[in-house]
Amino acid sequence: MTGKEYRTITDVKGPLVFLNKTEPVAFGEIVSLRLADGSIKNGQVLDTSDDLVIVQVFEGTAKIDRTAGVTFMGDVFKLPVSTDLVGRILDGAGRPRDGGPDIVAEENADIIGAAINPFSRQSPHDFIQTGISAIDCCTTLVRGQKLPIFSASGLPHNDIALQIARQAKLPGSDEQFIVVFCAMGITAEEYNFFRSDLERTGALENAVLFVNLADDPAVERIITPRLALTAAEYLAFEHDYHVLVIYTDMTNYCDALRQIGAAREEVPGRRGYPGYMYTDLAMLYERAGIVKGKKGSITQFPILTMPGDDITHPIPDLSGYITEGQIVISRELHQQGIYPPINVLPSLSRLMGSCIGAKTTREDHKSVSDQMYAAYAQGRELRGLVAIVGEDALNERDKQLLDFSGVFEDRFLRQSRDEDRSIEETLDLCWELMSEIDTKYLVRLDQDWIDKYHPENRS
Repeated sequence: MTGKEYRTITDVKGPLVFLNKTEPVAFGEIVSLRLADGSIKNGQVLDTSDDLVIVQVFEGTAKIDRTAGVTFMGDVFKLPVSTDLVGRILDGAGRPRDGGPDIVAEENADIIGAAINPFSRQSPHDFIQTGISAIDCCTTLVRGQKLPIFSASGLPHNDIALQIARQAKLPGSDEQFIVVFCAMGITAEEYNFFRSDLERTGALENAVLFVNLADDPAVERIITPRLALTAAEYLAFEHDYHVLVIYTDMTNYCDALRQIGAAREEVPGRRGYPGYMYTDLAMLYERAGIVKGKKGSITQFPILTMPGDDITHPIPDLSGYITEGQIVISRELHQQGIYPPINVLPSLSRLMGSCIGAKTTREDHKSVSDQMYAAYAQGRELRGLVAIVGEDALNERDKQLLDFSGVFEDRFLRQSRDEDRSIEETLDLCWELMSEIDTKYLVRLDQDWIDKYHPENRS
């Protein structure tokens, strides 16, 4: 321990300790607090002014009183990083949770990090095959993209995330993905589910887990994603790995921001969340991407549960502005017993156009995706009309589109949790399903593609 020990604590509120300023301190500086019983707690400088320092305590503020000694360590929070991180499970503060030894550091990396400089950023263009048809065909994932999953309480977003973690690959390449799994505020049951699934499939050997449980201090949730991103940046840009970062659940992270903002008596923004939440989220999301001259990449999959299934809630609303699309999980499809219950209509991948086509997926991909989307959207609309006027009032075209909407959900969306469809299998399945519709109604498909790929012409 270095530096003087001060006993100038004036107040304790929630996870925060307020003390009179005693020496020049830096934002983010690490603090050691020695309690009356001799135990040590760790914290970080959250704010500093001419006469006051605010410290957030990672282990909670229980038993801290005015007699506690505070020492400023003269350095910011750093994570010991090395390739030994792969295969390990750490807690929300970067300490081993799996019973293994401490990480032998090749270097200590500052966890605050920074967004990738736009000048240094390379445009993503490599197609990632997830093996999930709804994603690969309609909301295609690109290496270096940040694509959130908008879900809600009780929906199988964690199952989908784990399936992506197991199956994600670059077609035609033997490059392996390293998965950095960042769990914030999850239950012990969810943690055991993640761990057992990754161990069962062998994916844990190529994964790093940072786990902050629901009963861990909320303030620790603020640094957990920064630790995960620091590990991801080290593996991607120092050791050329392709890293897939999965956060669950960003809603718990934002709630921790709100809790700390309330303890600091900040003026709240929408729904009580701090006004700087947009900036804070951007500092995390913008650390994804590809850097020119580096072989590695960081692709992000933030999972967030929308409170009240409300897509206009501040958390999904702000995330949608920063990220490059969204995958929306549908409660209606889930209640029908469909897995994965991905609603492709509000889902979107803004970078899809840069990674599909003859060189990466297949020449007919864009047209097939547009036609499937249009036919399903029209079929869904017709369901509402049928409820009013009955199916007998429909013409032949409408009847075919109505039937297609059911087939789309039952055969295209529905697949098992271990089913890994290649992009060729997905596109062939699309043609098989669209063969139920007369070709004269497939107005978004070029005749060349119909002649080449339609099942009638193939046989």
